Amino acid sequence: MFPCPASAARLSARFPAAVLRPPPEDFFDLKNPTAIGVDFGTTNSVVALADASGDVLVRRFETPNGSVDAYRSALLFFREGARVKHVSGPAALDRALDVNGEHRFLQSLKTYVSSPVFSDTRLFGKKFLIEDLIGVFLADILPEDLRGLPIVSGRPVVFAGERPDEGLALERLSAAYRNAGVEKVDFAYEPFGAAYTYGRTLTRPETVLVADFGGGTSDFSVMRFDPGGGALKADALSHAGVGIAGDTFDFRLIDNLVSPRLGRNSCYRSFQKRLPMPARYYAAFAQWHKLSLLKSADTMAELRRLAKDAENPDEIESLIEIIDHDLGYELYLAVSRLKAELSSGEGAPFRFRAAGLEIDEVVARKDFESWIAEDVASLDATIDLALERAGAGPADIDAVFMTGGTSYVPAVRQLFAGRFGAAKLRFGDAFSSVAAGLALVAADRVR
Repeated sequence: MFPCPASAARLSARFPAAVLRPPPEDFFDLKNPTAIGVDFGTTNSVVALADASGDVLVRRFETPNGSVDAYRSALLFFREGARVKHVSGPAALDRALDVNGEHRFLQSLKTYVSSPVFSDTRLFGKKFLIEDLIGVFLADILPEDLRGLPIVSGRPVVFAGERPDEGLALERLSAAYRNAGVEKVDFAYEPFGAAYTYGRTLTRPETVLVADFGGGTSDFSVMRFDPGGGALKADALSHAGVGIAGDTFDFRLIDNLVSPRLGRNSCYRSFQKRLPMPARYYAAFAQWHKLSLLKSADTMAELRRLAKDAENPDEIESLIEIIDHDLGYELYLAVSRLKAELSSGEGAPFRFRAAGLEIDEVVARKDFESWIAEDVASLDATIDLALERAGAGPADIDAVFMTGGTSYVPAVRQLFAGRFGAAKLRFGDAFSSVAAGLALVAADRVR
């Protein structure tokens, strides 16, 4: 049994609502809004609104750096006098980098919803369940006066984690929506939402392999769309998923370009023995926000002891600086830029200067592709599983619909082109396809 979820009123009392600028007026320009689609993601979240005619608008959020529709899935709690307040999205990232006062930064909460190991955390002396925290975030991104509309929220085919508990994850997500003031929410597989908009454009039946690449997971579905009879019929023939996606590719770049300069391959001496640096410090780079978990008194003291006995103490000192000064996000941005540039060229420069660390080198795409080769092979095996479950082969697939940032990686595109033919590939918006499709799913259900 799990504790009863906190009410929206109690959450509001603990954490006054973040100050968000209102959405642009065209978000409310639909004549007859009937439904909302929510893509609550590991890295970014998107909200879309649909009307009875099938028109869809994606909510845009005004930030100091301009408007965005992919809202960063992040929270930051801080003290202001005797009160505890919070900000979310890009504002949370900005404060995490710049604020000097006491604060707590949280990101990628979705990766924990299926884990019984992570059930709660303490913020400024108070215990909060993970569904409380996600509820705070959802309340920020969902327009208050529209929360009574039918809502369909996306869910991955396979939740992140080593042994994900699907039932627990859905229970927590449902509670999070209730905490945000949404009495009822339906869930649909994210790849189903991603391809639903595409399915509505069809004039003849098609069997479609949908590939939805997120930050934490990659999900594949074989869908049968039939537009006959005046209404789209969409049948899911199979689903398969794997915990490999954009975050994994980022980690491969860090592990090959950065971690060796932070002492990953070095040793230290203890009682006359030569021992390798503990791997756990470098494994934390798999998700940059987890670096903050290393910033404890015990861990930092241990790292400083290791630096004294290390064969390359300067490298360990740089690792300490990155953790101590919360430079994980800056590193993540540099790696993201590199990955994007490698998607359009045979090579790209990687530059990172911080914490006594200076990296300035050109990275070849072929090297990047060698570092992610095993991950791409895992994606290939998951595609096999989706096809097998559907009783289909490549020749039975009429189209391949791809969405998400990782769909731009040439090695990933080549995987699909090689198996199904380049002419079958279709591409949706990297960020908004899922939410837009889910809004249409919700609208069609209430017709």
